Amino acid sequence: MTNLITTTDELSAFRERLRGAAFVTVDTEFLREKTYYPQLCLVQVGGPDEAAAIDPLAPGIDLAPLFDLMDDPGTLKVFHAARQDVEIFLNLTGRIPTPIFDTQIAAMVCGFGESVSYEQLAGRLAGARIDKSSRFTDWSARPLTERQVVYALSDVTHLRPVYEKLEKRIAKSERSHWLAEEVAILTDPGTYRVDPDMAWRRFRLRSSEKPRFLAVLKELAAWREREAQRKDLPRNRVLRDEAVLEIAAHAPTTVDDLARTRGFGRAAAEGRYGQEILQAITRGLELPADAVPRPDTRPEPAGGTGPTVELLKVLLKLVCDESEVAAKLVASSADLEAIAADDEADVPAMHGWRRDLFGERAIGLKTGRTALAISGRRVVAVDLP
Repeated sequence: MTNLITTTDELSAFRERLRGAAFVTVDTEFLREKTYYPQLCLVQVGGPDEAAAIDPLAPGIDLAPLFDLMDDPGTLKVFHAARQDVEIFLNLTGRIPTPIFDTQIAAMVCGFGESVSYEQLAGRLAGARIDKSSRFTDWSARPLTERQVVYALSDVTHLRPVYEKLEKRIAKSERSHWLAEEVAILTDPGTYRVDPDMAWRRFRLRSSEKPRFLAVLKELAAWREREAQRKDLPRNRVLRDEAVLEIAAHAPTTVDDLARTRGFGRAAAEGRYGQEILQAITRGLELPADAVPRPDTRPEPAGGTGPTVELLKVLLKLVCDESEVAAKLVASSADLEAIAADDEADVPAMHGWRRDLFGERAIGLKTGRTALAISGRRVVAVDLP
């Protein structure tokens, strides 16, 4: 079959052929519908002269040569939308591939819009048309078909010219440090660490929720997260969101009361899960007031700042259009609201390259050093003396 690696010897030989390569392109196929952690099903690697699909599910294969490549500091690893791929390698090895380049972030830096897809980049920069028919295939099923492997390899073969063209654009625009700041987030293990004590934030909550409900929810969500991690199961396979909220709302303290929870049942209430859930409820009810979580609800803009926020949105669009960078990468709506209320707001848009590009002009707009005007049919930003 077309460049499908199924043995350790084949993988070792492929690794040796890639030794010394300035960069390789990397993609993965995985499933996580039935597990907590993503289950790796295929790894595609594109080198200078060949690309190969590596089957991690092949009997007896040792992925050590692949991990050696991911650890090689002399070879850049190029991904598109790298976050989930990087998470997989971190889970498997405890290490993050280094160094890396993310073409989706690079494309945003270069003005290709927000969250541009691989298919769009491959079409615009490599002149390629990607056959999407195998996108939602079951990558865990064996044997793989020739069509699946060809599709998977296209994710790394076209990525090579995409990377080369984006890298040249970034170098020409002198924005390498912009990209470096974003890649630093991807290469921080903390980006992928899930704190069970913060799992309650996954639920959409109202600011009016009662403290007792929030305290119990915090402990229930933390218990569920730890259990899902321990058993490598999706959260809802441990306890559905609806049941978590229902239990938190009623805070049952006995097996009988828990058994009456809709969608839970007596058998579960009398089992290990029931006992652990009751213990979590007790912890929540005993949580000190200063440890009770508060919903992350966006505050209303400070009095009188609404028009300022609207002007900052216009300025952001102008600046990003002029600089050919995705607005989403520069500032969020929450950033704009914070800046409107406080010149020294501690938000991403007021730090690093974002401040240089937008933050300083945003403060200039607030203080009268920058104005918005209409020139012909266009709105323009004018720096005043």
